[in-house]
Amino acid sequence: MFSDYLERWELTPDGDPIVTPTSRLLPVRRSGSPAMLKLAVHPEEQRGNRLMTQWDGNGAARVLMHAGDAILMERAAQGISLADLARNGRDDEASRIICATVVRLHARGKPPPDLVKDLIALTRWFESLKHAADRHGGILRLCATTASELLATPKDVMMLHGDIHHGNVLDFGPRGWLVIDPKGLIGEHVFDYANLFCNPDAQTATSPGRLARQADVVATAAALDRSRLLRWILAYAGLSAAFSIEDGASPTAALTVAELAAAELSR
Repeated sequence: MFSDYLERWELTPDGDPIVTPTSRLLPVRRSGSPAMLKLAVHPEEQRGNRLMTQWDGNGAARVLMHAGDAILMERAAQGISLADLARNGRDDEASRIICATVVRLHARGKPPPDLVKDLIALTRWFESLKHAADRHGGILRLCATTASELLATPKDVMMLHGDIHHGNVLDFGPRGWLVIDPKGLIGEHVFDYANLFCNPDAQTATSPGRLARQADVVATAAALDRSRLLRWILAYAGLSAAFSIEDGASPTAALTVAELAAAELSR
């Protein structure tokens, strides 16, 4: 599946293929330098590839070559894991690194007109939450109501990564911290910070006092209104729970984050 691109771009395999439900990846070398060849086999990844190309290495891994549903991008160093930082007493540092990276991404602002048609609006992205709230009720109703209010009054609309978490912000050595694997969304910029509060794992995300403290850290690091950030966390946690329900997975952790965000908002 990689042979055409290996020949066309003069690449040498440098590891085993990585197969996911949405893409095929192969570590390679190009002129001796490490890179990653990625073939998108799902519309979500195809959107993400186009967005990575648009970012042109500003806050994201640089795309070296692209053609059709394939991109060749620079490969991350075997450096520090932000998830490990968060789990080992350096949660604030990990959040600040992620915020600084997202700020760089968002500096690109609105996408060009030819890219807008490829991006998914947040109003569409949140449809799963509305369905879940209608069916299951509980805290999901508050999540859905909050999402509707936010989506009706968007601020600073721009192209969004859509899946910012500790595993999608990697150490690229001299190039610093950069994102990979965007979903390709468009909407209010604060949305891109909400997923941090459901990560890097359920135990960390739901630990006592964690959400309130990280809300302070993220709001300060990214110059966000703390109350609006908390509302987006509440909405996003509900959406994450809805996605889990659709996938047959447990929504417990996401629902707990939603409850924590709601409690913090009521203070």
